[in-house]
Amino acid sequence: MNSLKRILGFVWIALALAAIYLMFQRAGHEINKAIADNKAVLDTRMFWYIIIPIFTPIMLGLTLFGWYAWKGEYDEIPRDSAHLVD
Repeated sequence: MNSLKRILGFVWIALALAAIYLMFQRAGHEINKAIADNKAVLDTRMFWYIIIPIFTPIMLGLTLFGWYAWKGEYDEIPRDSAHLVD
């Protein structure tokens, strides 16, 4: 079970970084398309200027979760407060 947690930790890291990359790529594509088509450029920019700062920290948190899982921090999950003592 612990090896599955570690493998999934790597999957979470890859998924989060891919999501950040795809989000920035899509934002650039839509902004450039709006500029080329001479459509609502301000609306498109405002949408992405709001979405990127909201979802980037969420994806970075997913990356951190994956890092801890990959390093084995979740191998032993405490059952009650007595197991929290180091």
